Amino acid sequence: MQLGINVDHIATLRQARGTTYPDPVEGALLALSGGADFITVHLREDRRHIQEFDVESLLVKLPVKLNLELAITPLMVDYACRVKPAECCLVPEKREELTTEGGLDVVGHPGAVTEAIRRLQQAGIRVSLFIDPDPLQIAAAHSTGAEIIELHTGHYAELAKEEGGPEFAEATSEERQRLFAAALQAQSLGMVVNAGHGLHTGNLEPLLDMPGLNELNIGHSVISRAVFVGLPAAVAELRALLDLAQRAE
Repeated sequence: MQLGINVDHIATLRQARGTTYPDPVEGALLALSGGADFITVHLREDRRHIQEFDVESLLVKLPVKLNLELAITPLMVDYACRVKPAECCLVPEKREELTTEGGLDVVGHPGAVTEAIRRLQQAGIRVSLFIDPDPLQIAAAHSTGAEIIELHTGHYAELAKEEGGPEFAEATSEERQRLFAAALQAQSLGMVVNAGHGLHTGNLEPLLDMPGLNELNIGHSVISRAVFVGLPAAVAELRALLDLAQRAE
């Protein structure tokens, strides 16, 4: 199981003051030293954190793959085709949202998704789709030619942080089951299964035996933890959980 660390929020801190520090590239290299397998960044249309120069510097300096998240717009797809990261994850994007609030609606926009995938694949880029664990969305994702999905775990994460007795435990269990069913469906269609959003050391363990889980993408929680223990140590905590789960298989 591969661990991807999203370093967007290092750039958030930099952009808050308009300084040249902290540097997401330095953070990415520290994350690798703590056990990350690859790095993820989201180049948003409003450039609220990661900038083009961050992406291009990472592509030069990283010894591992860069997973570039982006919206399905002509300008963003054009940019990705020009700089050619190893992988792109297509995500929904609203300018007013604090973070990505849900999965990509492939059912509602099959043509646009298919065309973006076609262009990126022609540029030699592997493409994943960030989608909710919904059977219709998974079937639609498969029909577009996507080989990889990243299951949106945000709803599970929201439920898992609630406190209030057995009803919350039951709801969390149901969402976990929904994620596992989605993973099985995607596997049956020959798709690679990744997952991410809202995950941290406190809620991650119940998902680690998800069928065929290939990669995890974790960002905000690990950068937040790094404020107190440092980035290599924060990543190492996650790495230890993944390694323990793999040894138990």
